[in-house]
Amino acid sequence: MSHSVPHGGKLINRILRGKDRELAELKAKDLKKIKLNKRELSDLEMIAIGALSPLEGFMCKDDYHSVMDTMRLTNGLPWTLPVTLAVDEQTANSLSVKEEVALVDDEGNELAVMMVEEVFLHDKEKEALQVYKTDSQEHPGVKYLYEIGTHLIGGKIDLIHRPKHEDFIQYRLDPIDTRKVFQEKGWKRVVGFQTRNPIHRAHEYIQKTALEVVDGLMVHPLVGATKGDDISAEIRMRCYEALFENYYPKDRTFLAVFPAAMRYAGPREAIWHAICRKNYGCTHFIVGRDHAGVGNYYGTFDAQYIFDEFEDGELGIMPLFFEHTFYCKRCTSMASYKTCPHDSNEHIILSGTKVREMLRNGMTPPPEFSRPEVAKILIEAMSAKKE
Repeated sequence: MSHSVPHGGKLINRILRGKDRELAELKAKDLKKIKLNKRELSDLEMIAIGALSPLEGFMCKDDYHSVMDTMRLTNGLPWTLPVTLAVDEQTANSLSVKEEVALVDDEGNELAVMMVEEVFLHDKEKEALQVYKTDSQEHPGVKYLYEIGTHLIGGKIDLIHRPKHEDFIQYRLDPIDTRKVFQEKGWKRVVGFQTRNPIHRAHEYIQKTALEVVDGLMVHPLVGATKGDDISAEIRMRCYEALFENYYPKDRTFLAVFPAAMRYAGPREAIWHAICRKNYGCTHFIVGRDHAGVGNYYGTFDAQYIFDEFEDGELGIMPLFFEHTFYCKRCTSMASYKTCPHDSNEHIILSGTKVREMLRNGMTPPPEFSRPEVAKILIEAMSAKKE
């Protein structure tokens, strides 16, 4: 398998240019305004740049239900998460089908024009149970669901302006850009790595193990909205840069950011993350333990098992599954349960909670767990937060 084809066969581009853009900009001023939240802004941008190919807009009712019921779009293509635009009842009642609306950000800037194809009920209970496997509002994805509007509007979008970003400018590469980079580097087989955490030795180990069998690795951290206690994207990016500077082969690895918002939908989000990375040009995708999970809502390897629900090859990207990894004192190396025969008291395994506690107290975790450069950035960030 070389050079991945975008999901659905072609890379979607809903970005207006030139004359079309000027006209849409003028028109948007007089249209009804729909204000998007952080997640919807991320989704809007990702639809426009083709990261969510084959979607050309926010989902209509049939696709919305089909995705929840069958993990496929109505055309049969694998797709696991609803990508929807919510409005309150009053707005829903004021809209008519085939009406154009302007999609705006917090400050009221007109970012896109959308043709309303359908206005339908937001089936929150069904979405919670089918997508997140729970209706508990302790779950950040479910909590989000219940905070947004009662109705959904579906239709194609045309982007006038991208949402404003002040950060990570050099790393904001669209699918068309990353594909070009891979081509220029001559990489036919590229593995993508999704992360919303700092990279410790265990992650580094699985990335490098994957790199042994492909031409290049794209570390693709998510920088859209995450839950309040996740480490900020800015600090994580400094950690990734330190690792790339000191421990990663320059000509075989690549760092870019993924503008998506986290859903915390575990297994379904793992498939979705894989499909998105296929659109960015990856042929392989790393799935570790508890991918996109939160709390104890999903089994440790559910995000790997869900790939079995699709036929071989139909996702168009090859998942690489990894066991729990750690440093083993007897092996004197990084290892996993697949490769290490020794008792777990030989393993250096630290829980996230334990690591955060050490960092907060200014203690550097053992070098077998975290590279000192990464620990240093995290300790400084934690102590700045305390002041």
